[in-house]
Amino acid sequence: MTQEFTAAPRWYLVNNMDKIFEDLKALADEYAVITKDEPMNRHCTFKVGGPADYFVTAGDVESFGAMVRYARSNNIPYLILGNGSNVIVKDKGIRGIVFSMLNSEILSGRVLFDGLAYAGAGAKMSTLALECANAGYSGLEFSGGIPGSIGGGVYMNAGAYGGALGDLLYSVQILGEDGFMKEIPASECHMAYRDTRFMKTGEIILGAKFKLKEDEPQDILARMKELNEQRRAKQPLEYPSAGSTFKRPEGYFAGKLIEDAGLKGFSVGGAEVSEKHAGFVINKGGATASDILALIEEVQEKVYAKFGVRLEREVRVLGE
Repeated sequence: MTQEFTAAPRWYLVNNMDKIFEDLKALADEYAVITKDEPMNRHCTFKVGGPADYFVTAGDVESFGAMVRYARSNNIPYLILGNGSNVIVKDKGIRGIVFSMLNSEILSGRVLFDGLAYAGAGAKMSTLALECANAGYSGLEFSGGIPGSIGGGVYMNAGAYGGALGDLLYSVQILGEDGFMKEIPASECHMAYRDTRFMKTGEIILGAKFKLKEDEPQDILARMKELNEQRRAKQPLEYPSAGSTFKRPEGYFAGKLIEDAGLKGFSVGGAEVSEKHAGFVINKGGATASDILALIEEVQEKVYAKFGVRLEREVRVLGE
């Protein structure tokens, strides 16, 4: 889940760091945690990235909304981060505020009622899928091995193995552009392949409801186990990465194009095109964000030169 909002110049942030930090602490509730110069390699699955000026683990919705309104009214750049499983944070880090939805006692909650599953934006997709399966509700099996958060998954309409969150979506709770909470139905979310309304607006996802079907828990768990075994067999899960690096080009598969271009094992510094699955760029050890981005560009250029197909990044690039 990565929504980015920029405004104030760097000099403003440098000259007002202590004041901004104190202002954020004054607005925070008992659940929020605020740090300065937080290394972002701790918060993304690629394990790269420089520090964020301020890193805020969101608390309750009221204080979180107050901090967002504060950032907006003072033109302080900020972004919303989930599990960091679909991002590359650049080596110089992120200016302004990173609001993390993960580990928030309020925004990671999950509730299952009458075929509707609710999860806060900070909840893990895999955790929700397992809890629903154990309770006898089917539909989220495909997400059982996706490392991202619910907020991030809804934001980009995450999917795998023929399923996507948009197929099950009932409604989404958001923090609107006015900084206050409201709920919108799935029909207004414009869910498409790796695309949603939230990628175009200033709305912040707080949570979502999904409509599920009843089934036998053992049958649901068996399907999840099968999909997860396929994932482990085919994907380089033993290395830091951001999952599939590129979107699926119409009429093609990104991994197949990259493999046919002879790029399996191709590397720049510590970044490498996975030998196991060419659609994954991995951190083989000691990679920098610059290594990863340079490798991605090389792959895009070589695939285009050989096949005339432009690969589009699925992973988002943050910071400077």
